[in-house]
Amino acid sequence: MKYYPINLNIKDKRCLVIGGGQVAERKVENLLGAGAKVVVVSSRLTPKLGKLSRKGRIENIARNYRKGDLKGAVLAFGATNDPRVNRRILQEAREEGVLLNSVDDPKNCDFTVPSMVSRGDLLISISTGGKSPALSQKIRKELEESFGEEYKTLLNLLSAVRERLVEMGSNSEQNKAKFNKLINSNLLEFIRDRKIEQIDELLQDILGKGYCLAELNLSL
Repeated sequence: MKYYPINLNIKDKRCLVIGGGQVAERKVENLLGAGAKVVVVSSRLTPKLGKLSRKGRIENIARNYRKGDLKGAVLAFGATNDPRVNRRILQEAREEGVLLNSVDDPKNCDFTVPSMVSRGDLLISISTGGKSPALSQKIRKELEESFGEEYKTLLNLLSAVRERLVEMGSNSEQNKAKFNKLINSNLLEFIRDRKIEQIDELLQDILGKGYCLAELNLSL
């Protein structure tokens, strides 16, 4: 295993993207999706990044990279086309202890960004250790077909059920047995087909009275 897999909490944390092109735009979108405070260092921005800046979604330092820009950042992405600038960014990242992803330069990366399939809080990531991004993309497309939006609803439902069971102080072993039965039932199929009555009947059959979509404040 070349890389250590980790899901990093970057909510409200400073993350720097150096560069304002299409590659930078993709990095910014994912960072915003994770709730980061995104700073883009670039004198030029794509139209989409410019719009995000005007709306206050990102901070734009409208100039070229300077030493000191990485101070206080948790993560940094070097997305420039200038190898000399990228080397300077790398040097500062090492000095400041900032994790760096240098785009298209895996040898100078502290981390890589895997291909991802996201269904709400369900996140499936695929990595080939930088050996074949094309294979990662192929697997991602296959997973997107296998894991539809119904998985987002399933996860939200299971989370709501878990919270209710914990509030009621149910036995953990009993909870585990109920969850296993619920996950291995036809629940996913019913969600996919939007069969509300069958979902409610299944929940009450496994969990007891008081468990239905309405009581759990959920809808399809």
